[in-house]
Amino acid sequence: MTKKYRKGIFIVTYAIMNGRPEYLVLKRKFHWKGWEFPKGGIEKFETDIHALEREIEEETGLKILKIKNLHESGKYKYKKILPDRKNIEGQTYKLFLVEVKKGKVKLDKLEHSDCKWTTFEKTIKMLTWPNQRKCLRKANSYINSQNL
Repeated sequence: MTKKYRKGIFIVTYAIMNGRPEYLVLKRKFHWKGWEFPKGGIEKFETDIHALEREIEEETGLKILKIKNLHESGKYKYKKILPDRKNIEGQTYKLFLVEVKKGKVKLDKLEHSDCKWTTFEKTIKMLTWPNQRKCLRKANSYINSQNL
């Protein structure tokens, strides 16, 4: 049986504070440990935007102000077989940039243990995976091009 890739989204999540973006990173504890952006799988009958809205609600509880598709995609293999994803070897992703109203983050305690709002410089050092660092660079370039 061939293994397949789960369809997913990466969500670079930010709020503008004092004219500069602050990025939200979540400390992962389910399946692996480290820092990441909100992300998740796209359910069978969901659009990308519905998946994005659901994941932001589930993982942060924050109010979405703007959504931008950055037209970046990729895929990665899981480092190990995950018990809840036996026939899946990895995940594809599409990158979205989401501006939120900064507020108290309501973490999904099953998946994440902590969160931080940080600058680009700190976030790039915190993120665990190179593909998320690449996505942050693209998102930050887009934000900077908008003359905030």
